Amino acid sequence: MKAVRLYSYGDPSQLRYEETAVPKYGDNEVLVKMHATSINPIDVKIRSGAAKSRFSIEFPAILGRDLSGEVAEAGRNVQGFPKGMRVMALANGTYAEYTVAKADVLAPIPDALNFEEAGALPLVTTTGAQLIERAVKPKSGQTVLVTGALGGVGRTAVHVAQKHGAHVLAGVRTKEKEQASKLGVDGVVAIDSEEEVGHLHDLDAIADTIGGATIQRLLKTIRKGGVLGSVLGQPEGADKYDIHVEAFMAQPDASRLHQLADDVARHEFSIPIARTMKLQEIQEAHRIFERGGLAGKIVLVP
Repeated sequence: MKAVRLYSYGDPSQLRYEETAVPKYGDNEVLVKMHATSINPIDVKIRSGAAKSRFSIEFPAILGRDLSGEVAEAGRNVQGFPKGMRVMALANGTYAEYTVAKADVLAPIPDALNFEEAGALPLVTTTGAQLIERAVKPKSGQTVLVTGALGGVGRTAVHVAQKHGAHVLAGVRTKEKEQASKLGVDGVVAIDSEEEVGHLHDLDAIADTIGGATIQRLLKTIRKGGVLGSVLGQPEGADKYDIHVEAFMAQPDASRLHQLADDVARHEFSIPIARTMKLQEIQEAHRIFERGGLAGKIVLVP
């Protein structure tokens, strides 16, 4: 099979599209023929070495977390995943024509979604849902600010927080305010504007997807006893405030992924796709991703 393998930490030139062996699968695992995956920030952090303290890999490594494809073979203990079934998952090693995943992380792809649409969903939707449901845990009527609300994780967090009855504010850059107003939120805040941030106070929670200096400026807007949920770890200086910080890393959840994919299929929210590229174009795809400015995800197809 063809796959993209990483031989050392560095720039996109370290990613090589080449022939390698089809992976072996165990008794409780499924071999999936990949039809689509997508690029996520963690892929770039692992490739560059920025995340090596959190994620240990052995070279040559196959990156990729989003799985969208069809069942090719299944282990002898696996039931409910017949050959040819369309499946999706938050998995590993998905920059390849075939990958292996444990059966319990696989979810069926809703009929209304194609492989490319499904390939954009697993990591960002799982992370966004868990940011709200496992970290922030808002009560109905509470006010939650979602930073980076137009990103994949942010869009999901907005959707899930609304489902839980929260009043949701979308935190975006000034130039994105008009676009963010289409999310159907209770308000839009330019979090790169000192003036607009100055009007925020007594927030019940912030669901943070961007970190850095922005979240440090926003810490003072959370009420005493409020919550900061973060996908990027505890921000510097957070311990100076009387708030509860809940930092986490997303874990596979097949049933929740299926529910979220159904919500996307019903047009309750969306994860836009900016570009679809071939897996063999991986170096250029990573360069485009790192330049930023895309209004959606880069999906990769074999």
